[in-house]
Amino acid sequence: MPNSPATDHASGRHRKSRTVGPVFRRVAVIAVTAPVAGTILFGTSAFAAGQTAATLDPSEQQIATNLDTRIQDTRLGTTLSGVVIDAQSNNVVWGHDATTALMPASNTKLATSTAALTVLGPDHRFTTKVVYDAGTVTLVGGGDRTLTSADLNAMVTTVVAGLKNAGLTSVKVQVDDSLFPEPSLAIGWNDGYYPDSIAPVRALVVDGHHVTDTSLDAGQTFAKLLAAQGVTVTGSVTHGVAGTGAVPVAEHQSAALSTIVEHMLKVSDNDIAETLLRMTALASDRPATFEDGTAVVRQILTQYGISLTNFEIHDGSGLSRSNRIPAQTIADILDLADDPANAPTLKYIIDGLPVAGEAGSTLGPEWGRFDTADSQCAVGKVMAKTGTLTGAIALSGLTKAADGAWKIFSFIENNSTADPAATKDALDGLAATVNGCWA
Repeated sequence: MPNSPATDHASGRHRKSRTVGPVFRRVAVIAVTAPVAGTILFGTSAFAAGQTAATLDPSEQQIATNLDTRIQDTRLGTTLSGVVIDAQSNNVVWGHDATTALMPASNTKLATSTAALTVLGPDHRFTTKVVYDAGTVTLVGGGDRTLTSADLNAMVTTVVAGLKNAGLTSVKVQVDDSLFPEPSLAIGWNDGYYPDSIAPVRALVVDGHHVTDTSLDAGQTFAKLLAAQGVTVTGSVTHGVAGTGAVPVAEHQSAALSTIVEHMLKVSDNDIAETLLRMTALASDRPATFEDGTAVVRQILTQYGISLTNFEIHDGSGLSRSNRIPAQTIADILDLADDPANAPTLKYIIDGLPVAGEAGSTLGPEWGRFDTADSQCAVGKVMAKTGTLTGAIALSGLTKAADGAWKIFSFIENNSTADPAATKDALDGLAATVNGCWA
């Protein structure tokens, strides 16, 4: 397999910083009422800067010509928003209804990731706690959607040691998930999503279980682990709120947010995306709701200089069928994440993009991606975020083109009547076209 884009990216593919016209240059300091990872220099995207298509080199002209032909593929239907830009010059190479807002599916996660990394900071960790008060041990959720039973067991070991030192052999167990309000449906969701596509969004969950009450489920696992280490648990696990006088007895910190974002994008984890949306809202001194989380996403994108014309989101995962984002805006977000000026905060978005042919990602062979005669040449050469809902398929990312320059692309298709697998094959072919291996 050729060197992956991720490997090339790590070696520093941008030899010089991008430039934009002085009239469009923007430098801003984030102004949300939240802790952030230092002062941030906001890079300016190609479209936000008002750039227009420049004279194309022969390689770029070939991309544009081929895309004009290949988007006529009947597998893509008649509703497509697409764009290709050069990552260093920011010149527009090709566009087709680029500002038309379509249902983006999981490409929405790129916006969620941008806000979470900006507001919380890439080094942020989520903390799950255990506290004790008057014979009751309380497991307190802290918004860690990656918590495992092994993590719980490590906390249990600490808890049991403390109980034994205090001469206690039996306790009640409760869970406190009051960090988030009671789960609700986002605009554009239906209860058919539960619990397969996503679990009701709560602040406590273990092993990524998809059950109606992930908090009680985590508490029950915790109670079983306590019993396995010799502590008697009396009664059933219940919901409750830890008292202010409760004594901390154990805690677990998640991996860094940067690592969580990378994993979330690789596998397109809806549950993590919705939890990050709420934690981003809380860090901005807003309630942990769909409405407040998406408001922060819009605020952050605006402060980065991204136009929100025709931009509408109602969740963090992209499950909402009411979300609408143009391909132009998705390309803008990737352009910002790829900009060296924003690398300390946003490079994890690029690092988290699935690579064509990467097993275990949403572009892996197990999903039938990049395995046709047209697209298999791009295995290892394209990194891109996928998106799939009934009636909506998207593919947006980066690839090094035949001219040796990296191109950012976004293709969003809605309402094709073709088999979804066939539509995905057609989009993979468009990515291979941008790469130039399908000439």
